[in-house]
Amino acid sequence: MSLTQHPTNQLAQPGRARRWAALAVLMFPVLLVAVDNTVLSFAVPALSTALAPTSTQLLWIIDVYPLVLAALLVPMGSLGDRIGRRRLLLIGGVGFAVVSAGAAFMPDPTLLIGARALMAVFGAMLMPATLSLIRNIFIDAGERRMAIAVWASAFSGGAALGPIVGGWLLEHFWWGSVFLLAVPMLLPLLLLGPFLIPESRDPAPGRMDPGSIVLAMGTLAPIVYGIKAATGHSPAWVAGAAIAVGVLCGLAFVRRQLRASAPMLDVRLFGNPVFSAALVVNLVSVFALMGFIYFLAQHLQLIAGLSPMEAGFFMVPGLVLTVVFGFVAVPLAQRIGASSVVMTGLSFSAGAYVLVVAFGRSGSLPALLAAFCVLGIGVGLAETISNDLALSAVPSHRAGSAAAISETAYEVGSVLGTAILGSILNAAYSSGIVVPEQLDPTQAARARETLAGAMDTAGALPSSEHATALLESAAHAFDSGVTITASIGAALMLGALLVVKKALGASPATGKTVRHGAGPERRSRRPGT
Repeated sequence: MSLTQHPTNQLAQPGRARRWAALAVLMFPVLLVAVDNTVLSFAVPALSTALAPTSTQLLWIIDVYPLVLAALLVPMGSLGDRIGRRRLLLIGGVGFAVVSAGAAFMPDPTLLIGARALMAVFGAMLMPATLSLIRNIFIDAGERRMAIAVWASAFSGGAALGPIVGGWLLEHFWWGSVFLLAVPMLLPLLLLGPFLIPESRDPAPGRMDPGSIVLAMGTLAPIVYGIKAATGHSPAWVAGAAIAVGVLCGLAFVRRQLRASAPMLDVRLFGNPVFSAALVVNLVSVFALMGFIYFLAQHLQLIAGLSPMEAGFFMVPGLVLTVVFGFVAVPLAQRIGASSVVMTGLSFSAGAYVLVVAFGRSGSLPALLAAFCVLGIGVGLAETISNDLALSAVPSHRAGSAAAISETAYEVGSVLGTAILGSILNAAYSSGIVVPEQLDPTQAARARETLAGAMDTAGALPSSEHATALLESAAHAFDSGVTITASIGAALMLGALLVVKKALGASPATGKTVRHGAGPERRSRRPGT
């Protein structure tokens, strides 16, 4: 994304009513992304039964979308600078709706993975435009702060809407119905966006850089694949080689950006400790949320025996708390400081995983509900302020790059949440389950692949004794794996807390006055602005 934003890169500012109406329209693609993430997690049991994917395919069905999305966010942001952010947003809306409708009818896991990857291409057109357009529509700092709080809360609102609507669809229709949600959710954007959202572009955008695009994707894809391979059945050298390729591509990408006169991604922004700390918070908050939802949705449906809709209602309190505390974070940051709010949020997220470690093995539903509510409070507090810090920590002419990087951190966190915690959980489950000797090799292999596979296999066994033994072993292996992943999640949250405390503690951003930017461009502003 171009480093320079000119005063002429947008039309005259819309009136107050039109500004907030435009924000309402912009929230639909944001809601859609959040709904798509959570509703797919709830569709995992039905999808697993219908398509019988392997554990690796199942993770790729979930992860390929945020993986491709994260790799393309910055290139698509640059394209929006060139052709117009509103235009790119509408192109992405049409393409996403069409491909989502097609994904609903995919007959096997491989084709579904391909459809999800194509959805991500159009999804990458949607996401960079929303925050950049908000930056251009809301010039007043106070209005922008509240608009960003609404933007951040839309992710949590979509996460709350996903289980309810998705649960109802899964109870009445087939798994593919969850993908059809994209069509009605994008209609308001496609119908009203051309009239309410002002066009915005950079008259002197940075050039498109195919080499940087290849290196960006060559960084993320091999690393995520390596993580999956390390916890799967692949040889250790395969995982190590994949991660090494990703690291080398990442170093080459950074070097290319530092040498470019108009880099696609302004990596120099990472020299600002406030900005870097805000990205860490973005990444680990989404990591915590998506990793938690991945195992909770399966536990509620496959072990606790709740219907998809019942499981959705179970998760609503925690997701509502995420929305509520996202708004609470704004005045709270003004009172006690942005860094205090962020670190409090990370502490809550770590505490949620500690609760799972303490009570997860017992499968206590009240304990899991309490843990998810604690997590919701933590994500709500940390996420809203971290976005505002990321945008306000850099000079205004670099806000476009900051927005793209911040959104990329979201998607990388989503990828790693399911890739790391999901892969470790699957590995722990596969190694912990005890399969009855009476099962044939095909049945045994499917039972070891996924929890849903074990449940489906048990339902087909003629002996109730063997079925009960398999179900009990699968539940025990899954919940034991959850305690392992929760321990890792808690450790990662506490590690992030220490990193952020050091970065923000050494910065004036911890007090009532925030000094943003780096070098000669520094200026003073209030926290969280």
